[in-house]
Amino acid sequence: MEVITTHMNADFDSLASMVAAKKFYPDAVMAFAGSQEKNIRDFFVRSSSFAFDFKRQKQIPLQKVTKLILVDTRQARRIGNFAKCLENPGIEIHIYDHHPVTPEDLKGDVEIVRPVGSTSTIFVQLFREKKMSITKDEATLLSMGIYEDTGSFNYTTTTPDDLEAASWLLEQGANLHVVSQSISRELTVYQLALLNDLIKSSMTYTIQSIDITVAKLALKEYVDEFALLVRRFMVMENLNVIIALAGMEDRIYLIARSRVPEVNVGEIARDFGGGGHASAASATVKNMTMVEAEEKLVRLLNKHVRPQSLASELMSHPVITVPPDISIKNANQVLTRYSITVLPVVQGKSKLLGIISRRVAEKAIFHNLGDLPVSDYMTTDVATLPSSASLGDIQELIIEHRQRLIPVVDKDELQGVITRTDLLNLLINDPAHQPKNLMVADDRSYVERHRNVNSLMIEILNKETIVLLRTIGETAAANGYTAYAVGGFVRDLLLHIKNLDLDIVVEGDGIEFAKILARQLGGTVRTHEKFSTALVIMPDGFNIDVATARLEYYEYPASMPTVELSSLKLDLYRRDFTINAMAINLNPEKFGTLVDFFNCQTDIKERRIRILHNLSFVEDPTRIFRAIRFEQRMGFSIGIHTEKMLKNAVKMNLFNRFFGRRCFTELKLIFTE
Repeated sequence: MEVITTHMNADFDSLASMVAAKKFYPDAVMAFAGSQEKNIRDFFVRSSSFAFDFKRQKQIPLQKVTKLILVDTRQARRIGNFAKCLENPGIEIHIYDHHPVTPEDLKGDVEIVRPVGSTSTIFVQLFREKKMSITKDEATLLSMGIYEDTGSFNYTTTTPDDLEAASWLLEQGANLHVVSQSISRELTVYQLALLNDLIKSSMTYTIQSIDITVAKLALKEYVDEFALLVRRFMVMENLNVIIALAGMEDRIYLIARSRVPEVNVGEIARDFGGGGHASAASATVKNMTMVEAEEKLVRLLNKHVRPQSLASELMSHPVITVPPDISIKNANQVLTRYSITVLPVVQGKSKLLGIISRRVAEKAIFHNLGDLPVSDYMTTDVATLPSSASLGDIQELIIEHRQRLIPVVDKDELQGVITRTDLLNLLINDPAHQPKNLMVADDRSYVERHRNVNSLMIEILNKETIVLLRTIGETAAANGYTAYAVGGFVRDLLLHIKNLDLDIVVEGDGIEFAKILARQLGGTVRTHEKFSTALVIMPDGFNIDVATARLEYYEYPASMPTVELSSLKLDLYRRDFTINAMAINLNPEKFGTLVDFFNCQTDIKERRIRILHNLSFVEDPTRIFRAIRFEQRMGFSIGIHTEKMLKNAVKMNLFNRFFGRRCFTELKLIFTE
């Protein structure tokens, strides 16, 4: 007698694999080893079109089984009473599985084990290799197995083979509507309450610099789909590792999920008598209290969690450096010679003083400052890390704080450097390390950050202003533009200060948009073609400044800017300080979305005035007056590096170069306040 079976608590991958195996073993009987997940039971109830000939395990004389076909498992303890068949004389074992190797694995007479995201994928590959045809219903069922076990291709265990298999199944007539209905599960009111309790009970352990969330529940009765609650918790809180313990009746159920290779939850589950993948595993624990289970879990975490990559392993060394007295022109030649973008500036052999970037060097040379020493315009407020720093520390500086080069310093001596390229190479070679906010893989300096401030606008602004902002956005969208509120309006909104001085930036022709807006509002418009700006004057006298998103460059220090059309990002980058370099999208589909490319919100929070680039005061010395004005008006402080750049500009006597009216205007504003 031939029997096809799978692991207890069967899922769609198990079901689909059993049905697929039946095509290779037409005389075999299909039987579950134990219970099935609730969504499988629901599927059987509502899907009368899928006819399956399953036998109950009790109907099968185990002593007469001569061939046991195992799918989606190869561990004796996971097949219930069918494990007794292993003692039958001359028993043949055929195995089809995608789980990683463990010491407990059975040895099969036939073994087809492949490192893919689901066992269903393996059977699809076999069908294609043997040129076997399948029905539309079989294609749909196998698709369910693949979609469920790969998390709709979101799990880190997903492989290109899974995507290729799903594509082939779609060609065979798989019904994605049925797939979606079957694997998408809404939480009941009771499950939502349990999820809330699970979140409240959670505690985070930091082991080897990795945050591991442990949650636990004590329940009076068995709850279906506890794994679904754990998965929802992980997604909602964006957790890298979660292990949940649920006491139900006389046993404890462990569900574990991991997104990082340093935590192999399959190993942890096996020590509890369970099994699974490195990224998803489970176990049923008997004869142990919740306290004992949690204590054992913590011990196992300390045993199994592997340390992350350290800075000493990732850094490049020896480091190309320059001394502080080298000219900017010569430093730029070093940058060009070695095709690098940033140079550490060191005193003596290895004492780090700062860094000089190609961008700053080239801009300084453009302004005829190439003969000055790099110490005048190097960046000094550079975050460093010790050689023992973890991968998490490196990611935080490079990705979260947008620092493109990290000097590795031990005992005040430069040991090496880590660049964005070094980190990207590691992440690309091992995608499981990738954080969710790693949004770029090229050489752009900044990452756009989004946050919706619609509720804050409602709290701070009056109804008329919000209606006006929505009208501006709707008018822009209707005419193919994107409009943003920018400048002091955005800054003051985040400071909970009402500011009705509206500056609008448009991606497109700002002057043309201003004319359209004036007609819409029944107002008039005054244009300034040279700077691509316009002033919309409403019937009640209220003014709206409208500008084209533009890039400004300066022919020489303290000159008036030359204007070119540009993107919103470059428009914000040309501004005086980070606190004024944010925008709010006004178009209907993204109304209220705050755009922050340069970590400006951190400067608002820390009440700091910071320039966007090192030559900011050289290009426009009036920003010195503005820095002082904002410092005094808002109770902010000028950043250390910004203060250094301010003093450099003062030493150059740049005030003698710019026009009297500009200086008078800034002084008048200071005295007015």
